[in-house]
Amino acid sequence: MAGIYLHIPFCKKACHYCDFHFSTSLKNKDELVNAMLAELDLQQSYLGEESIQTIYFGGGTPSLLGGEEIQKFIDKIGQHHTVSSDAEITVEANPDDLDNLKVKALRQTGVNRFSIGIQSFFEADLIWMNRAHNAAEAESCIKRVQDAGFENITVDLIYGFPLLTDLKWKSNISKVLELSIPHISAYGMTIEPQTALASFIKKGKQIPMSESQSAAQYLTLINELQQAGFEHYETSNFAKPDCYSKHNTNYWRGVSYLGIGPSAHSFNGESRQWNIANNSRYIQSISDRKVPAEEEILTVENRINEYIMTSIRTMWGMSLTKIENDFGGDYKREIEDSLSSLIAAGHIIHQNDSAKLTKEGKLFADKIASDLFVSEKE
Repeated sequence: MAGIYLHIPFCKKACHYCDFHFSTSLKNKDELVNAMLAELDLQQSYLGEESIQTIYFGGGTPSLLGGEEIQKFIDKIGQHHTVSSDAEITVEANPDDLDNLKVKALRQTGVNRFSIGIQSFFEADLIWMNRAHNAAEAESCIKRVQDAGFENITVDLIYGFPLLTDLKWKSNISKVLELSIPHISAYGMTIEPQTALASFIKKGKQIPMSESQSAAQYLTLINELQQAGFEHYETSNFAKPDCYSKHNTNYWRGVSYLGIGPSAHSFNGESRQWNIANNSRYIQSISDRKVPAEEEILTVENRINEYIMTSIRTMWGMSLTKIENDFGGDYKREIEDSLSSLIAAGHIIHQNDSAKLTKEGKLFADKIASDLFVSEKE
């Protein structure tokens, strides 16, 4: 089983914190859509004979596309691949796009899951982030999607920024629970280079983010959602039982995926490749029948570290038996040596062959993964 990711690189506005590849000009949208459809032709052999379990429209803002455009991609994928009858087909959406006409149009497509970028239910927060939607749309769009018959919904929330008091953060969490959303993705506000937020902080127009605030609000999130029956199945993701994101879960488990569109990444277990992050050059290259991608052939150590980085973040953890079976006992012993100090520090528990982050360890997930990486052998 494999997945296909489609990067739709357009947004109405540039959020102050975002460093993803996108354009706020839609003048080349039709050309870009046609180029991505053509790339699906060019890349049809990348996944071999694997069937497709997930299709994910990300971005950017995929909800800027019409229902007919979304269905064109689904149909094109079906021409080249066997798509599972129960395939998860997700569209990331901004609340302001999900009016009655858009929801009705998407109901006529194969889309069966929405990932909605709420971020906050408070107007001041949304203005501070430079989001395109307002607080009223944040709530009404969820009800509209639910009324149309969509049950498989996830929302994004952001914590750890100056305007977000602990009281407001608890209110955001409560609102999501009140709306009966089965999946929540929540991210601490980070300062990415080349973003407006980074520039504001550098110029003294905005105070830096507080690590202590972010950590405290993250722990509040964990406690509130676990009490509400959610499983904390990945560092930033929470779901009611059996409501996990299939697409993201497959990514964390090392399943192959094909990325289509500017800046999209692909992975087949042996190599990674990534497309150029430039819309015009992408369109031109595809028109010349060339995929504008760079490729990295993964060493054994790369593959092990990829597995460590993704698996350690999940509730299933990292299997030392898998490492030994797939890569050899020497690597297993090297990782066991690194684990000992992390276990002693209370950041990792090791049970039934699985190494997992503790609640405290989840605050340092990236650093812990880095500490466990194996070294390149000569």
